[in-house]
Amino acid sequence: MTQQYLTVTALTKYLKRKFDADPYLGRVYLTGEISNFRPRPNAHQYFSLKDDRAKISAIMFKSAFQKLKFQPKEGMKVLVVGRISLYENGGSYQIYIEHMEPDGVGALYQALAELKEKLSKEGLFDGFKKPLPRYPKRIAVITSPSGAVIRDIITTVKRRYPIAQLVLFPTLVQGDQAAADIVRNIHRAEEQGNFDTLILGRGGGSIEDLWPFNEEQVARAIYQTNIPVISSVGHETDVTIADLVADVRAATPTAAAELAVPVLSEELLRIREKQTCLEQSFLYQLQQKNERYKRLRNSYVFLQPDRLYEGQQVKLDKMSQRLSQSMQSIYHEKYQEKQRITSQLEQQNPSGRIREASQQLSFIDRRLNERMAHYMETRQQRLISAIQQLDLLSPLKIMGRGYSYTTKADKVVKSVGELEIEDQITIHYSDGKVAAAVTEIERVEKE
Repeated sequence: MTQQYLTVTALTKYLKRKFDADPYLGRVYLTGEISNFRPRPNAHQYFSLKDDRAKISAIMFKSAFQKLKFQPKEGMKVLVVGRISLYENGGSYQIYIEHMEPDGVGALYQALAELKEKLSKEGLFDGFKKPLPRYPKRIAVITSPSGAVIRDIITTVKRRYPIAQLVLFPTLVQGDQAAADIVRNIHRAEEQGNFDTLILGRGGGSIEDLWPFNEEQVARAIYQTNIPVISSVGHETDVTIADLVADVRAATPTAAAELAVPVLSEELLRIREKQTCLEQSFLYQLQQKNERYKRLRNSYVFLQPDRLYEGQQVKLDKMSQRLSQSMQSIYHEKYQEKQRITSQLEQQNPSGRIREASQQLSFIDRRLNERMAHYMETRQQRLISAIQQLDLLSPLKIMGRGYSYTTKADKVVKSVGELEIEDQITIHYSDGKVAAAVTEIERVEKE
């Protein structure tokens, strides 16, 4: 019987179908410790789950990982839900995680702690806190329209500072859509641009009920708004991220309203007290000024005003006398200086020097002409001598004494070695040239 050998691929596909068909492996609840976790931003996550005796590879796709409310870390114990399947290329089985939460600590508390740490490092908690205006005109209230929070705020504001205008922004304060609704209403209040204070309020509840006020988007919206924010979320013992980011935290809605507005009657009393102090101060200043006026009115300056100018008149006379003396002295000095300069100019009259320079110029011009004539004569003689020497060296003179030269194909023949029998040559004389043919060559050996 011939044995049928399977390929590795065929065996792996068979095992994968076994894994996928097993109903017990289609949804597995597993607990373990995270190992080999290296966060990959905006991508699928690959790591391992292990206990004391075993380890399994795990993969969590991007869509599932983005839903986590906490940041997985190396060594963290977690509870996971997923399916077991076989990875064909590597031949290894692994768990595909669909949901994960911390083991031992609630996911919400873990996520809250991690978000607090993240925002604290960014400085959202310790940043500049905007001061609350002392006399607000318009106050925005972001809360549920049907809760006790808005009623407490309205009652407190009307009792303490009824001239302030309250504007309610009906908002969801619980549920999955609450965080987005809170952020939207914060932006609406910001866009209107005429609110002095913003109160963010909600009654007490569990951490799940208060979770919208722990969302990162709500924290950043509170931090970025230009309106001073008072946060009053939950009971006094509940501290949300919104409370930490807000400019002021109030333990109750009533306390938030008290922080937002002063007591009008107290402010009016304070204004009347300041008005009384101002009036008394004004009367005192008026009395002081009146007494000073009386003293000044009885002064000699007003009784005998001519005395004011006596000293100045004497001073003016003395200064006029000094000015006259100074002008005379300056005039005398300048006149003497003018006489001295005139005498120097007469001594430095340039007419004599001009005559002397003119005679010298005539002498130099005459000598220059003489030297130029001598120079031209010398150069002419040298030119004639050079012409005579060149004429003696002229080849035409030499040829006139009976010499000639021979060319072959317009090239001068310098040696019989350049000629061959029957070559056509040209013999040049001083008065013409002769065409000839070579019939015989006789070489002379040099000693």
